[in-house]
Amino acid sequence: MSPSEECSGRKRSIEERLKQEEETLSFIKDSMEKSDQLTKNMVSILSSFESRLMKLENSIIPVHKQTENLQRLQENVDKTLLCLDHVISYYHVANDTERIIKEGPTGRLEEYLGCIERIQRAVEYFQDNNPDSPELNRVKSLFERGKESLETEFRSLMTRNSKAVPPIMILDLISVEDDGEEELTLEHLPESVLQDVICISLWLVDFGRNQDFMNVYYQIRSSQLDRSIKGLKEHFRKNSSSFGVPYSPAVQNKRKDTPTKKPIKRPGHEHDSRAKHMGDALTEKHGPSSGKEDVLDIELDAYIHGISAFVKLAQSEYQLLGRIIPEHHQKKTFDSLIQEALDNLMIEGENIVQAARKAIVRHDYSAVLTIFPILRHLKQIKPEFDKVLQGTAASTKNKLPNLINSMETTGAKALDDFADSIKNDPDKEYNMPKDGTVHELTSNAILFLQQLLDFQETAGAMLASQETSSSATSYSSEFNRRLLSNYMCKVLGNLQLNLLSKSKVYEDMALSAIFLHNNYNYILKSLEKSELIQLVSITLKNAEKHYRGHIEEQIKLYQNSWLKVTDYVSEKNLLVFQGAKLKDKERQMIKERFKGFNDGLEELCKIQKAWAIPDQEQRDKIRQAQKKIIQNDYAAFLQRYENVHFTKNYEKYIKYSVEQVGEMIEKLFDTSA
Repeated sequence: MSPSEECSGRKRSIEERLKQEEETLSFIKDSMEKSDQLTKNMVSILSSFESRLMKLENSIIPVHKQTENLQRLQENVDKTLLCLDHVISYYHVANDTERIIKEGPTGRLEEYLGCIERIQRAVEYFQDNNPDSPELNRVKSLFERGKESLETEFRSLMTRNSKAVPPIMILDLISVEDDGEEELTLEHLPESVLQDVICISLWLVDFGRNQDFMNVYYQIRSSQLDRSIKGLKEHFRKNSSSFGVPYSPAVQNKRKDTPTKKPIKRPGHEHDSRAKHMGDALTEKHGPSSGKEDVLDIELDAYIHGISAFVKLAQSEYQLLGRIIPEHHQKKTFDSLIQEALDNLMIEGENIVQAARKAIVRHDYSAVLTIFPILRHLKQIKPEFDKVLQGTAASTKNKLPNLINSMETTGAKALDDFADSIKNDPDKEYNMPKDGTVHELTSNAILFLQQLLDFQETAGAMLASQETSSSATSYSSEFNRRLLSNYMCKVLGNLQLNLLSKSKVYEDMALSAIFLHNNYNYILKSLEKSELIQLVSITLKNAEKHYRGHIEEQIKLYQNSWLKVTDYVSEKNLLVFQGAKLKDKERQMIKERFKGFNDGLEELCKIQKAWAIPDQEQRDKIRQAQKKIIQNDYAAFLQRYENVHFTKNYEKYIKYSVEQVGEMIEKLFDTSA
């Protein structure tokens, strides 16, 4: 293709493209014109719609405001009608509730309280809005009547449903802590009754403005608490009478045939029967125990259980009171509630103290022993007692400590007087054992000290309570133990001095030695058989050695009584003769030796056979020692002279063989031989 043709072709192509672009621009221009027209139409439509909305709004707003006003008027009318109904209802309260108020709340407490609430609102309305209305007096009268009915119902519910706790249940309650069982809970009032009582109580506090019901509450519950404890004591009396076994205050006893089949236990500790034995021994010289003493034992044991019962029942009463009485009145009400039962127990305790003081004046120390188990129990239970009475008046909390102090003082005086009585027991010949056996004073003193072993802490505290030294203020167990050891050594020292004095009543020095030997040996054996030896050794370090020395000393003094017999045949007094043939004087001397020995042996065996050495070991020891001494001397003497012709009548002078002499001595201290 030529250049001109190629150029012409390009030109045509360019013209065609320009033509197409012009057509496109024309189309776009037409479209823009149409769009503008549509936009104008839309703006016109929207303007017309806005105009119409403004016209509609201007028409509706007045109607809406008018409707709101009508609604407000309707609400005001409704409220006015409700207020009128409410006001009118106050005028109907008296008529609507009068019948229920007159009939009382029994069996329909909730409905009754609802009526009372309506009456109360009516009273408040008339007081605020129409105080001159006759309806005010009417509803006020109904309100007071309703309140009185509620107070009456409260008293009635408490009186009808408050019962003394059965003795068996109290004993189970006491024994629970000792046995480690789960704690028992007492149901003083049925749950339904309790809920009614709580409702009435709350209403009386909140609306009744009356606290009289609290006095009613504590009076009724106080009476039941006291009756429960007295019932327990009566249970002890009947049980003791039925089974014929007195409840000793120091001996654990068991009840039988009870629903729970549990043994009666003295609260908090076990008891040793030595206390009962002690009382019997110390009163032996006054005759057998009387019926009065058995009754006293029952009463004392009942008293100890009564104290424990009081603590447990008081705890339970406080729990009940806490649900019924308002919190800020609980402690004062509880203080009043427990006073009667507590005062009765304290008076009974003081009576026991007074009886003990009179017994001290009579020197009847066995009666004073009743204080020890009681005091021990009171001190053991005091922490729990203090916890229960926390928040009560100081005078209430101090009652038990005062009783404890009184018992400690009385017990300390009894201990002191007993020690003095041991020292000052008179040396009367008619009161001395003719056979030289253990004196009643010794056995009584030892038994008394053994009895104190059961109450070491209690007795030590008694003695400590009388101490004025600064060291006494600590009242430690070790300090109390040392005091008790000192006291026991004092009693034993007084006893030894008195026995020495009593021994001088005997004209025969040998019997005096046997008497002291028996008493010293009895003291030592008694100390060794019990914990007394350990306690006494705190003060008297070599107690055993001390008494063994005294025993051996008295044995030697006794053996001296045989010197007048052995002197006749002893080797140092053997006769020396000159020549083969005896002179008359020499024969006579031999005869006198045999006769003196025979007479002395017979006399001493006859006398000492009636003497007593109760301890078989000591009896055999003394016999064998004496037998050995006399047989040896007599055998040597007999061997020397039995072949000597000092008489024609040998049987008259050589009356006994060595064996027979031994047999005679074997019969010493044995009246049945």
